[in-house]
Amino acid sequence: MHPIIAEKTEIPTAPPSRCQTLVQRAWQICPALSVFLLLSVVAPLYAKSKADSESNFSTEIPAPESEVLQAVKAVVNDEMIQGSKEYNRDQYVENAAAATSSSLFPRWTDPGTVFYKVRTKVLAPVNFKGSQDEGTLAVRYVVQSKGPQQTIVRIDAVFVEDFRRVAHRSNGTVETAEYKDIQEHVDAIELQKKEAAESEQHRQEVLAKSSLDEKKEQQQASVVQTAQASGESIEQHVQTLRHELERVVKAPGAQLKSAPFASATNLKSLNEGAQVVILIVTPYWYGVETEEGQPGWINRSQLEPLP
Repeated sequence: MHPIIAEKTEIPTAPPSRCQTLVQRAWQICPALSVFLLLSVVAPLYAKSKADSESNFSTEIPAPESEVLQAVKAVVNDEMIQGSKEYNRDQYVENAAAATSSSLFPRWTDPGTVFYKVRTKVLAPVNFKGSQDEGTLAVRYVVQSKGPQQTIVRIDAVFVEDFRRVAHRSNGTVETAEYKDIQEHVDAIELQKKEAAESEQHRQEVLAKSSLDEKKEQQQASVVQTAQASGESIEQHVQTLRHELERVVKAPGAQLKSAPFASATNLKSLNEGAQVVILIVTPYWYGVETEEGQPGWINRSQLEPLP
């Protein structure tokens, strides 16, 4: 509001500033030039209040998108922003909250799943150049699938002052620290998956061995009963039965497995011509016993009848 001045009072006028003089002369010479000069003077006074759309951190993680999404969700909900701290307080910014959007970033229009973590009323967070005031700190995470076992992760962090609305981009420390946390979660998921697979494989191997032992006992009992009924000696019947059930390992040899699947543990390498006795028949595998009495499993394609 202008001050009230008596009607006849003369108002002393201040001499024009260099900026005003420059613009006035430019307008007299060329109006277009004066507009350019005006913008060059005024534009720097207004800083951006949003981060630009270019990602500050991007990397590829050799893991399925589902696992990376699980890891990112865990990090987004951990209430911490790593790689920065508030003025001279703790080693990270605490009390951050997960969010579905943030006005500090332009709208994401490219493919991918987007997450946000936001903390308001942060005082001068470190690793944001020129951040000397209170404002809002936000981190954006974008997860994009690149293939069955390859996922892209993009991370950006920005601090915007509440009063001046000046945006300060992270120097990369926040993004790197948050990515490290995500990678640790992915590693934990992979380890858990590996341990579960190994546990299941061990269970299958135990069941497979138990099946072979049980079948062997049944065959031994059957041999005695059949021999008694036919009048043959047990030795004669065993020889007849072994000839019917024996198979020979084909070239170039085969692995005796602990269970009927390819990833099962190798118990022993069998050379070409080695003989085994079939105890169990499945569509793709034989449960067998070697000449030394060791039970195991061999793929049916690796055995052939006796000549």
